Order: sequence, then structure tokens, then C-alpha cells
Amino acid sequence: MPSAEIITIGTEILLGEIVDTNARYVARQLRDAGIDVYRKTTVGDNAKRIAQAIQQSLERCDIIITTGGLGPTVDDPTREAVALAVGVETEYRPELWEQIQERFKRAARQPTENNKRQAYIPKGATAIENPVGTAPVFIVEKDGHVIISLPGVPREMEHLMVESIIPFLRQRFNIHSKIKARVLRTAGAGESAIDDLIGDLEELSNPTVGLSAHSGQVDVRITAKAETEAAADDLIRPVETDLRKRLGHWIYGADQDTLEAVALEAVRRNGWSLAVVEAGLGGDLIRQLASAQQPAPATQGTFLGGQMITERPAPQELASLTEAYRQELGADVGLGVVLHPGHEKQDVYITLITPEGQQQYTRPYGGPPEYGTRWALNSSLDVIRKL
Repeated sequence: MPSAEIITIGTEILLGEIVDTNARYVARQLRDAGIDVYRKTTVGDNAKRIAQAIQQSLERCDIIITTGGLGPTVDDPTREAVALAVGVETEYRPELWEQIQERFKRAARQPTENNKRQAYIPKGATAIENPVGTAPVFIVEKDGHVIISLPGVPREMEHLMVESIIPFLRQRFNIHSKIKARVLRTAGAGESAIDDLIGDLEELSNPTVGLSAHSGQVDVRITAKAETEAAADDLIRPVETDLRKRLGHWIYGADQDTLEAVALEAVRRNGWSLAVVEAGLGGDLIRQLASAQQPAPATQGTFLGGQMITERPAPQELASLTEAYRQELGADVGLGVVLHPGHEKQDVYITLITPEGQQQYTRPYGGPPEYGTRWALNSSLDVIRKL
């Protein structure tokens, strides 16, 4: 099975001005195609450093995919960098310039002289037409390795990955196998507690089991390699069954399930409606619930609304405020959440009022302060989803 590395190019990524979503998309496409991704690297707009990163990757893997740096400006150095990495010059391709001019004509625009830079690619490279943008894509092969350079514009990159690059890689490396992942979503337990219960499964080789921790949530990922998707499912199924038995009620969903959607469904399943009072969360809980309800017809009318309060009340006062707001909206369930900041730890107070009674919870948090809001949000949603 071939291995791959991803190199995202752009100084703006290194400076934190934009978030690199391209690497995530490329990695998932490669994973689904049965290609192992071993490393992801980000390099600024510097041809020598990009070339060095490519040369290092050539020593480790079969496939290198770069994204970004194919625009028409001086600070778009990927063409020159790839040429430098493999020891060739760039060459002008008149057919690429014709394609670029045609793209501009369709958009009722005129290309400028610097757009002609995009018609230069490393000598001997295979050009791939970009039907959704002006930057041609190219493939360079060297000593059995493949370097593929894609544009950084997500819409263009995603189209080309699906329509051109994945089919090319499947044929080039005679790939018939699949890599499939199944993610079990958990809440209410920390990473160490879960690891203690499933550590032996994390030592499996196929499928593999791994953990990804978030504030108040932990994802358990099962990844299988097989010749077909059905065969991958057969490998995943018994491991998932074992995980569900061990982790029990900590698992709230799988794959695309979200905690807020599962929480709202729990309220709806009881035939109830929900009102929320929050303090210290900046409105995040209210927004999450409103967003989860919007695309889900089954839960429409379940979340009646939320109230943000500026003071940070003690537990008993929080209960009174929550009850008053619940009655004001005519909701069956009232949820009150307040995050009390602290230097070494933060305390999350939660009040839950249902037709069956009232409960209060305290969830201390000792992690990084900037993640306290997420901890409070997920802790309160975890309380609701267990209704």
C-alpha cells in the first residue's frame, strides 16, 4: 500500500491568519482511497524551503501532495519549488495559457500578464486541466515517486482531488483496497478513564483503535484496511461491539452525530420542550442548541429559547433564575449553566429542572482556562442527553 505526505503552502497559514482545512480534506480522500498518510507539513511562501520539504518527503513516501502557491503572483512559488526539488527548470506550455485565457473569457474578464506565470510548470511534468479555476495542476514523477501540486482554493482543490487525482493514484499504484474509519463519540468520561478500559484494543493492528480528546468529549476512532468497504465493515463491527459494551452510556453517538443534536433528541423523545439560562459561556450553549434544531425537522419546537445573564449566580440562585425563565417560556425542562472562573480551576454549576424534579451538578474543570467554556457547554449537554 502506498504512503503519502501532504505539504500545505502559504505564509498566511504559518502566521495563523487562516486555518488549513485543505490538509484535512486531502487526508480524508487519501484515507478513503486506501493510501496511508504519514505526515502533514506547512511551509511558507519560500521556494527553497518548499523544495527542501519536498526532497525530505521523497525520502520517506511514495506520494507527495502540495496545496497552494499556484497563483499568478510573485509569492506563489510552488512551480519553481517543485522544479528545484527534482532538478529541472520550469517550461512554458502554450496550451495551458490557452486554457487560462479561456477561463477568463468565460468569466467576462481579461487576464493580466502575470497570469501567464501559471502556464509555466516543471519540465516534463504532466499537466491536468483545472475546469473550476485558472491555476493548472501538474504531476511530476521521479524515481517511482509522485509529486502532485494542487491549488490552495478549497473549491478547486476538492474538485480536482475527486475528479482527477484520486482516479490517477488508484490507477498509478494499482490500488484496490479501502481504508474506512468509524468514530464513536463519548461524553462524561476523560481520556485516561476510557484508555484504562480499552487500552488492549488500542494495540490492535487491523483495525486500529485510537483516541482523540476534546474538552468534555473523547472520540474513539476505529480504522480498518481491507480490499472492499464491506470487508472493512466486517473488521470494524466486532471491535465496535466490544467498545460499546465496555464504554456503555458514555457513548452518545457515532461519526457525524453531535452532542447538541443528541441532547435535543433526548428532550423531544420525552415529549418535552427546553429553555436555557447561561452565564459565563458567551451565548455558546444557546447558539449550539439553536443551530442543532434548525436542520432537524423532528426537533423543531423543542428548544424554545435561551437567556444570557451577566452575573454569575451561586447554585441556588441559578436554580431560581432557571425556574423563572422556564415558566416564562412555558417549557417543560429548564437548564441553567454558569461557569465560575478561577486561576487554577473553574467550576461549572448546572441546574436541571424537569417535570420529574430538580437536580444540581458541579463539574470542576482544571484544564487550560481558554477551554473552560467548551467544558461547561459539553458537560451541560451531557446532562440533557441522559434524560
